[in-house]
Amino acid sequence: MAPETRYARAGEVHIAYQVVGSGPIDLVYVPPQLQQVEHLWSEPRIAAFFERIARFSRLILFDRRGTGLSDPISSATTLEDQMEDVTAVLDAVGSERAALFAQSEGTTMAMLYAATHPERTGALVLYAGMARMTAAPGYDWPGSAAERERRIAEVFAAWGTGARLGLIAPSAADDVALRRWFGALERLSASPGALRLLFDMAGETDVRDVLPSIAAPTLVLHRRDDPLIDVRHSHYLAEHIPGARYVELEGRDNLIVVGDSDGLLAEVERFLTGTHTPPEPDRVLATVMFTDIVGSTETAARIGDRAWRELLARHDDLSRAQLAHHRGRAVKSLGDGFLATFDGPARAIRCALELREVVRELGVELRAGLHTGECDAMGEDLSGLAVHIGARVGALAAPSEVLVSNTVKDLVVGSGIGFADRGEHALKGVPGTWRLWAAGDADG
Repeated sequence: MAPETRYARAGEVHIAYQVVGSGPIDLVYVPPQLQQVEHLWSEPRIAAFFERIARFSRLILFDRRGTGLSDPISSATTLEDQMEDVTAVLDAVGSERAALFAQSEGTTMAMLYAATHPERTGALVLYAGMARMTAAPGYDWPGSAAERERRIAEVFAAWGTGARLGLIAPSAADDVALRRWFGALERLSASPGALRLLFDMAGETDVRDVLPSIAAPTLVLHRRDDPLIDVRHSHYLAEHIPGARYVELEGRDNLIVVGDSDGLLAEVERFLTGTHTPPEPDRVLATVMFTDIVGSTETAARIGDRAWRELLARHDDLSRAQLAHHRGRAVKSLGDGFLATFDGPARAIRCALELREVVRELGVELRAGLHTGECDAMGEDLSGLAVHIGARVGALAAPSEVLVSNTVKDLVVGSGIGFADRGEHALKGVPGTWRLWAAGDADG
């Protein structure tokens, strides 16, 4: 029998969720794009799968925003927004810390969540996951963007019919009842228009730079002959997530409940129930923002010491107000600017853009630099390479420019924020070259 469906609030968005079981581990299942929590229980193999998990955990299921019983979306949604959905559901069920069990497209958000919120992530299980979905230098096994568009066109042509079951679960291709159920799942998960938005966001997302910051114990699972998601995606995750354990399973089905699902679940249970609670993290993934007033020395000399002190006081008040509005934290004042952190890069960019405008009213110009990476927490202060990179990016920003690293740009796909390419730069004291982007108010 399916559990009761309830709703959590993530801002103005309602997220449908269910809870089943009462085991000692809170386990959040982060689904792929195909999900509708109530319809899942009508397939006996899936019901049995979830009931097995619920024997050793309190299993928390939810529909991602834009899918299933959760609120629809009218524009592309960011990974940052989707992380809010997980937090909202955890808060709604009274869970302070949970393991995340993510599948396929759900793995990118789960990995970002684990890196950004280590205090709430007890462990991470990734099945048939990926860091990005299209080819890039050093990541050449996925198809090109054009090849992906052809595959998407094929998906749309058959959406709602269940015809894709043969690709997702070859060993069940002749199961008429499962094909009928799968077609209904497609229709109930998302309309073609909503699916287009989800595909667009997923195709642009790249979390490779996030992987080294994941501190949670991680299990990476993949079936060797998966026809939908190349096993090399999981090889890459296992190689780049510190301490990750990789288990390659026999089989040719991507659909998790077809094939040897018992063997897969045995690996998950062994991993989760045998894991000790890690120590409290002293490293965290964050977006750092450096700001400073352009030409501060010249301005101080021009207006005099008293007027300059008054201007700085007003600047500090405006900065702190904007940080509070965008859920940022002022780490420290830098005299004529701030070092601040955010748990979401889109909020950081919007804060910098709005702060730039309000500071202009004081008759001065602001510049800002942003980077997302792993930071060392030292009391209230932060240190580490990510902080150093953020400072270097800020130093290269032009007057009234909000300059961001490529990592930040990749993490805000679907936010509506536009970017202008500022080319490759060497950052003093940082290996290699870094592509930087000027953030604007809208795509285009």
